[in-house]
Amino acid sequence: MADLHAELVEQLGLRIVRGDWPPGTRIDVDALEPVLGASKTAIREALRVIREKGLIDSWPKRGTFVRDREAWKLLDGDVILWRREARRDDDRLLSELSQLRDVIEPASARLAAQYRTDDDLAALERSFSEFAAAGQDVGRLAAADREFHRHLLRATHNELMIRLDVVVVHALDARNRIQHHPGAPWMDPVPDHRRVLEAVIAGNPDEAEAAMRFALRESDQDLRSGEPPFEGLD
Repeated sequence: MADLHAELVEQLGLRIVRGDWPPGTRIDVDALEPVLGASKTAIREALRVIREKGLIDSWPKRGTFVRDREAWKLLDGDVILWRREARRDDDRLLSELSQLRDVIEPASARLAAQYRTDDDLAALERSFSEFAAAGQDVGRLAAADREFHRHLLRATHNELMIRLDVVVVHALDARNRIQHHPGAPWMDPVPDHRRVLEAVIAGNPDEAEAAMRFALRESDQDLRSGEPPFEGLD
């Protein structure tokens, strides 16, 4: 039942984000029942989740309808994922995610250098060691990279900053998909990550912020040059 619910939420959300149902479209729940092979109750439960993400609304006599894009919760993890899957605005999505990372990650590196604990450093060192040891195993590298950036956010001990991990992770994954070129050369991302880690370990906020800005700038240059680094890595 849980799997069916999640599948319905994804199908309905993707249809809206993809533009199958433009803003203002009335969603006929009765008509969806045979199409989706689910009961009206299950569909309404899924639509309730979609409504919480700002994609739809319901009014007496008017029914359920798609809301304007301005009402969507664009930082919601599912909404970002559906935008990626829809592939309607890859360039815009990647650009916006990169711009957000330019704001979030240098600040998170600075805060991490100030407030990290011994446990934070141990977690960062573990993820970096996995990252550095992965060699050319792109899947392993991408997974370790995501963990490194998550641990960096957690090391800030800022609850609001930590919640922005959804932006960082989806930015990494989006870059991974868009920059995927089998057999293409890449620039080794390990040294940039090492500089960030060393600055955080040293408790040097200025150096940590500068190191992260440099890493992000290098990644953006690789994207523009058409010679991507390791997939999903920055």
